[in-house]
Amino acid sequence: MRWNEERGHHDFGTPDWSELQRVISGDGPRNAERVSRRRAAHEEGAWVREAATAHAAKQAARTQKTEGAAA
Repeated sequence: MRWNEERGHHDFGTPDWSELQRVISGDGPRNAERVSRRRAAHEEGAWVREAATAHAAKQAARTQKTEGAAA
């Protein structure tokens, strides 16, 4: 796909299907960078998941305590 200044539109032709299949299979030009950023984001978000787990455990303990006192 290329920008056509005269028409003010994109010109496009038949896709390179073998290139598309390579990219879909993870062999794209920016795949390594994408995977690296995704891993980094996952690692940087670990504290949020840990905090959510701790909060859920705390809430569950409160619920058990409340239900035990009501019985």
